[in-house]
Amino acid sequence: MWHLLSLDAPTVAALWTWFVARCCGVSLPWTAPTAMFLAVWMLYAADRLLDARPLDDGSTTTDLEERHRFHHRHKQSYLIGIIAVSIALAALLPHIDAAALKLYALLASLLFGYFFLIHIYPANLPPTGNAHRLPKELAVGLFFPAAIFIPTVARDPQLRFPLAPLAVLFAAVCTLNCLYLYAWEHPETLKQSNPHNSAHWTTRFATHHLPFFSVLIILCAIAFAFLSVIPEGNLLLALACGLSAALLLLLHTQRHRLTPIHLRALADVALLTPLLLLPIAHFLRL
Repeated sequence: MWHLLSLDAPTVAALWTWFVARCCGVSLPWTAPTAMFLAVWMLYAADRLLDARPLDDGSTTTDLEERHRFHHRHKQSYLIGIIAVSIALAALLPHIDAAALKLYALLASLLFGYFFLIHIYPANLPPTGNAHRLPKELAVGLFFPAAIFIPTVARDPQLRFPLAPLAVLFAAVCTLNCLYLYAWEHPETLKQSNPHNSAHWTTRFATHHLPFFSVLIILCAIAFAFLSVIPEGNLLLALACGLSAALLLLLHTQRHRLTPIHLRALADVALLTPLLLLPIAHFLRL
């Protein structure tokens, strides 16, 4: 239910928002992770409702997962929830840093443009599908980390450059998460012999080399962790990214033993690694 109710991504976003700030010694008000949770829930719920639109015509398409069908069955409740969350988010905006709001406004405009392209704009698709569009896996890898790091760098702009490599590393983990999900949910789509292969070429390439990219991210995280000049907080951020990549790789090896919906939920559980590092953060007095 944590997954079906679209609570998985908001939980990850709120946790990492708080964890990044804590590792950097930045004190965030409670409104920052709360607003992050509400905004991400609203976006993910809306995205899944839009993805489920073919079901409005009684379509029996197999391209949709249980989360889409669940959102479609409870469409009215989700719409009411989105309206309520929008009101709550608007009430929190006056309590968000002005610098963070400016960055969020820029990010929101780019995100709206992306939503317009994939859900609203009636593109003339080629017979092979929407492979010419920016893949959602890469889009999530760009927008999600940017939103999470904004509250911290907005409060301390001097952290922008020191945190940039770690933000890229976290973006790689988020992209890896989405790529694993795509590979698990669309095994037939990724076959080279499939004439209706609609996956973006970058998605096809990456999903055929997922273990390699997982190990590469783990090695990058270890490299960060062993750099003598890296601050203790950045070390924890690197370790959290490496642990998440390792857990995703472990899930990939056990994917045939799990049901699709549990596998999908556990993929986001793998991103909750900051919880495992809280005792170390407390020991280091971060």
